[in-house]
Amino acid sequence: MNCMWLRVQAPFAAYRGFQAGVYRTTMPIMPPSAALGLVLNLAGIEMRTGLEQPTTQIRADIPHLQLAIGAVDGSNCEVCTLYQQLHSYPVGNSGKDTLKPLAKGAKFWITPVRREVLVGLDVIIGIQEFENLFDRISQALRGEFNVQRYGLPFAGDNNFLFDRIDIIDSPPLTHWYEKMEIDSAPRNRSQRLTVGIDRLDNSKTTSYLFAPIAEPSIEPPGSAWTWTPKRPSQI
Repeated sequence: MNCMWLRVQAPFAAYRGFQAGVYRTTMPIMPPSAALGLVLNLAGIEMRTGLEQPTTQIRADIPHLQLAIGAVDGSNCEVCTLYQQLHSYPVGNSGKDTLKPLAKGAKFWITPVRREVLVGLDVIIGIQEFENLFDRISQALRGEFNVQRYGLPFAGDNNFLFDRIDIIDSPPLTHWYEKMEIDSAPRNRSQRLTVGIDRLDNSKTTSYLFAPIAEPSIEPPGSAWTWTPKRPSQI
């Protein structure tokens, strides 16, 4: 099996599913859906469509890749939280009569929210060979593949940028996240990770339950390889 290995590091990251409320969580690692977006961005493959519409969609003809994701052993990436003020705009006159006079001209609908962020992201992305994808990624990281692409790669939130993205010959010891099956026993640090995103209908977004392997390994187990956003036969 011919694979490319990327080591991706960022001081801060956030990978959030679709959610609302005053507590916004993050997945503990880059999910396959975000890894696919990063890989295609590096390769200069546009995955967006419907740019003239309010909600940007994902093209149906993007490459479907087998990816493996894992946290580098000893990287000590952890979930931390911070507080922010959420400025929202109430529907109609909600709160206007009681709250607006007290605010003395300031915004009158401000809610404290708590957000989770990942600190010290250090992950390995395994990519199984697909046409000339490896050459495009290699050229892009050397600054030799200057095609038009959608902005800078970012770590799940456009406020968080990567420190390093390196092609490595072989992964270090890594806690690979493997997909759990229906009859799998409970596992420590199991987490639902998004694999395929549908921005118009969240009920069609696909996610699976993953858990990191207990003992780190260099090569990912077979159960860590995931077709992203879906297996080609399902298209």
